[in-house]
Amino acid sequence: MISMLTINYVRHTAIDQLRAAGQQTPELDATVLLAYVLGTDRAWIYAHSDAPLTAEQAARYQELIARRAQGEPIAYLTGQREFMGLPFTVSPAVLIPRPETELLVEEALIQARMRLEQGTEPVVADIGTGSGAIAIALAVHEPRLPLIYATDISAEALSVAACNAYDLGVTDRVRFLQGHLLAPLPEPVDLLLANLPYISVNEAQVLAPDVRNYEPSVALFGPDDGLGLIRQLLKEAPPYLRAGAVILLEFGYNQRTALEAFARQCFPYATIRVIADYAGWDRLIEITLPEAIHTAWRISGSP
Repeated sequence: MISMLTINYVRHTAIDQLRAAGQQTPELDATVLLAYVLGTDRAWIYAHSDAPLTAEQAARYQELIARRAQGEPIAYLTGQREFMGLPFTVSPAVLIPRPETELLVEEALIQARMRLEQGTEPVVADIGTGSGAIAIALAVHEPRLPLIYATDISAEALSVAACNAYDLGVTDRVRFLQGHLLAPLPEPVDLLLANLPYISVNEAQVLAPDVRNYEPSVALFGPDDGLGLIRQLLKEAPPYLRAGAVILLEFGYNQRTALEAFARQCFPYATIRVIADYAGWDRLIEITLPEAIHTAWRISGSP
């Protein structure tokens, strides 16, 4: 029972509760959630340790701490996650954006800017957009891009993504389309981006409990060995690609060999490059089509 409703007291009580529950970052979690409840930032929390809380604020804070102690992710508790320096609304309907996925946006920006500097406006598509983080971050950081398609099979995810596009001022340049993989696209594209589910269900038990128990399984687990959706995307992609198009896909740390081999079967005339993230793990595959695409290969869409 909280008897002294000061920042110092409730914060340290919460830290002890989270530590006892086995949370790995109790001090950080307790401070972030308190800043959220009070509508401030962590610096203010540290500077005002004797400031009082109302009974309502303390009760709300204790509710969030109890949920965090059970493993619910901080991003779902606060409804927000930063990605590429931008605030994104998230909910249990979408995967929480990861810092490693910023590499995909950075590489996409390189490709987009190269084309823009050559005087062409590339058509871009983000497949399985979720919260819209990839498409929206790309639109915000490169305002010269006139249109980015963003597809997802989930209406709930697209609703979250649309809110993010509105909040970040790019509603007029990101077009959300509901459907499976590439099917909703109305035209071929120059840049095809995707962070599709790639974790095998056999690996579920190695995931952190807050990921396994709270994030949407449809956004985490891919069929077969985890690469099922990515293989389907690559097989179906040729009719949706312009000459010289680039595909950028995120994949798992142990999937390079299988994915690279399949990509070379699907795109025998393409240049294929694997890109490591800042931790040194293989993270992205980049498939660059030649400027002249063999007609039969393009129509078949299969190895």
